[in-house]
Amino acid sequence: MKSDARLIRVELLKLRTTRLTFWLFATAAGLSVLFSIIEASRAGTKAVAPLSTAAGLNSVITGGVLALLFAAVLGVTVSSGEFRHETATTTYLATPKRSRVLVAKSVAAACGGAVFGFAGWLIATGVGLGFVAADGYSAPISDATLARYAAGHILAGALLAAIGAGIGSLIRSQLAGVIGVLVWAVVIESVIGNLFNSVQPYLPYTAATTLAGSVLGGAAFGPAHGASSSASPLPFAAAAALLAAVACVIGAIAARTTVIRDIS
Repeated sequence: MKSDARLIRVELLKLRTTRLTFWLFATAAGLSVLFSIIEASRAGTKAVAPLSTAAGLNSVITGGVLALLFAAVLGVTVSSGEFRHETATTTYLATPKRSRVLVAKSVAAACGGAVFGFAGWLIATGVGLGFVAADGYSAPISDATLARYAAGHILAGALLAAIGAGIGSLIRSQLAGVIGVLVWAVVIESVIGNLFNSVQPYLPYTAATTLAGSVLGGAAFGPAHGASSSASPLPFAAAAALLAAVACVIGAIAARTTVIRDIS
């Protein structure tokens, strides 16, 4: 147990002292601000409901789901970065059971992803409530619902980052892993979600956005944005369980295949 805790502390230290982590965070925060402002400025048009309504404010707040995508990218870099910088030999050979290193990386990535998720919610909520106040409206969403959105963003960010860590270990190539995550979330899930409505709630990134409070297919700048859907989003617990299962499956495959291969 002590050795496992030590491995996690080491991975957290790497995460805190890597410049890429801060660049990803700054990019996620900056784009969250930009897209939330754009969404808020469109409120009251045909595209977005007025900010005096729950639907209007919700569309702005869930603009924070963009940070969840960067949480997944962070997870990829946490594990694949070892191969990119050729430090994998030292890292993995220092621990006889390599799966423990993968677990430590997944936990560290989840911690970082949770921070990304919370930041996305905080920024989007701040922008949304700022526009609501500026227009002289009362907040149409209760504090309990806002807290639920915050919890969803944090949990979704953590689980997507853990999934990303598994993908990075499985693929090893940082560039391929990052591109794969972006293409899957933005392109492939949009296509599948539009073609097969019944499958849409079970797609990982889509499930993460609904976990964060987004209407199914209505996440700002997310998968299948604005597309009509006959399906219903998964309940909070079910969406979280789905993402956790995906993280475990990908991690298990990586542990049994690429992680145990020769590292040099």
